[in-house]
Amino acid sequence: MKKFFGISVLTLLTLAFTVPTHAQEPNKDAKPPIEMKGSDAKPADAPKEETWASDHTTRIGGQSISYKATASLTMLKDDKGDPTALIFSTAYTRTDLKDTPARPIAFVYNGGPGSASIWLHMGAFGPRRVVNADAAATPPAPYKIEDNANSLLDKTDLVFIDPVGTGFSRAVGKSQNKDFWGVDQDVKMFAQFINIYVNRNNRWNSPKFLIGESYGTFRSAALGNYLQTHDGMYVNGIVLISSTLNLGTIAFSPGDDLPYVLFLPSFAAAAYINKALPDPPSDLAAFLQDARKFAATDFTAALMKGSNITPAEKADVAKKLSHFTGLSEDYLLKADLRVNLAQFSVELKRTTGLTTGRYDSRYTMPTYDLLTENAEEDPSYTAVLGAFVAAFNSYEREELKVVQERPYQALSGEVGGSWDWKHNAGAGFFPGPPNVEGDLINALMVNPHLHVQVENGFFDMATPFFATEYTMDHLFLPAHLRDNIDLKYYNAGHMMYLHQEDLTKLKSNIAAFIDANTKQ
Repeated sequence: MKKFFGISVLTLLTLAFTVPTHAQEPNKDAKPPIEMKGSDAKPADAPKEETWASDHTTRIGGQSISYKATASLTMLKDDKGDPTALIFSTAYTRTDLKDTPARPIAFVYNGGPGSASIWLHMGAFGPRRVVNADAAATPPAPYKIEDNANSLLDKTDLVFIDPVGTGFSRAVGKSQNKDFWGVDQDVKMFAQFINIYVNRNNRWNSPKFLIGESYGTFRSAALGNYLQTHDGMYVNGIVLISSTLNLGTIAFSPGDDLPYVLFLPSFAAAAYINKALPDPPSDLAAFLQDARKFAATDFTAALMKGSNITPAEKADVAKKLSHFTGLSEDYLLKADLRVNLAQFSVELKRTTGLTTGRYDSRYTMPTYDLLTENAEEDPSYTAVLGAFVAAFNSYEREELKVVQERPYQALSGEVGGSWDWKHNAGAGFFPGPPNVEGDLINALMVNPHLHVQVENGFFDMATPFFATEYTMDHLFLPAHLRDNIDLKYYNAGHMMYLHQEDLTKLKSNIAAFIDANTKQ
C-alpha cells in the first residue's frame, strides 16, 4: 500500500500529423529506440533525444485555438558534455498567433517528490483532460478524455515537465537516478532543462511563469531564486498550488506543537464537510475563521503549557476542540489534545467505518481494520489514480503518438524515500526542517516585480491552508513586497481541479494573474 502519511503529492485535439524527430525541431531522420526481446536482445542504441510533434485545434473561452503539441526527451549534460539524463516533457504552443517570442510561457510540474506532471497536465491545464467523478471513486475504464475548456493555453504556452525517476525521465550515461533526487539537485536539473528549452525555442523575451503543486511549490521557490541569481532569468510570476515551503509546519515531530495548531482549521473543514459536527455551523467561512482564532489563541496557549496544564484546563480545551473537530472529548483527552493527521483521518468517521481523504477530505473509503490508529490509505488518491494513469498513457501514446516501451511512472515512492533534503540556503550549522522560505524572500528582494499567487483548498489536509497563511505571514517582507503575494481559496482539496466549479475558478484566477503580470 502507498504510505498515507508521507509527504507527497501530488501533490494530473484532433491529431493532424506526427513526426518522430530530434531535439525540439522536426528531423525526418530520427528513429524510435531499438526494441529488445527475450534472450537474443542486443544492446540498445545510445540514449538520444527524441521528439513527437503534432498539430491540433481546440476551443477555449469560445475561441478556436490552433496549437502544436511537442512531446520530447531532452538530453541534459554535465560540464564535460557527457550525457546525464533524459527529461520527458510535453509542450503546447499556439500556432495561430504572431510574435511568439513575446507570448507568455509557463513551466508546469507536480510534486512528491517523485510525482510526474500528469495531475496538472490531465486534470487542470492541458488542452485535454480526463473526466473524474467528484468526491467519489472514478469508475474503471474506458475513461473519457475531453477537450479542456479550462486549459491555460489561451493565455500562455505550456511545458509540462517530469523530473528524473518519474514519467519517462531517467538518468543516462554514468549517472544514476538517485544523483538527481534531492532539493538542490532537483532545482539544478529543472534549471538546466528550462535553459535548454528557452535557448532552443527563442523564448528569452517571453514572460515566464512557474506553476507547481505540493512539493512543486517547494521546488518553485528554490527554482525561481536559482534561475534569477544563477542564470539571470527573471520570472514574472510563480503560482503555488497547495503550498508548503517549510516542512516543519506539516511534520508532526515529537515535542513540536506547531503542526497541531496549523492543522486545526483544516480538521474543522473536514468535520464540516463530512457532517461530523454535533452543532453544525451554517456558515463555513465564519466557522473556519473561528477555528483559526481558537487555534492561534486558546489552543496554542494550552499546548505551550505541555505537561504543566491542569486537568481542568485540559478538559476545557478538549470541549472546545471537540466543537471544531467533531472528535469526542474522551478521545482528545487520551490524545493529550494532540491528534495528528493520520489519526484524525481514521477517527473522524470511525463510527461509520470510513476513512477521510488526506488530499481532499470530501473523499471517504471503508476502513479495513476498525481498530487501527492510523489511516490505512488515502481515498482521495486511490479514487483518481487509475483514471489519470490510464488516460495519460492513452492520450500520449494514441493522440500524440509517443513511442515508448517503458512504463510511465506517475508517482514513485522510491524517489521520495531516497530524497536528499539538505538545502544550501544559509540555514546555519545546525540543520532544521527542509525550508525554502529564504529562497522566496531572496527572489522577491532581487526581483521586486515578481508576483506570487497561492491557491489553497479548504479541504486539503496534506498542505493545510492555515499553515500556508502562517508561512506567508512570517516571511517578514517589506510591505510593498508582501503585497506581491496573493492568496486564493477553494471549496475543494489539494487537487482543487477535481471539483469542476473550482477548476473553472482556478483557471480564472491564474489567467488573471498571467494577464496582470505580462503587461509592461
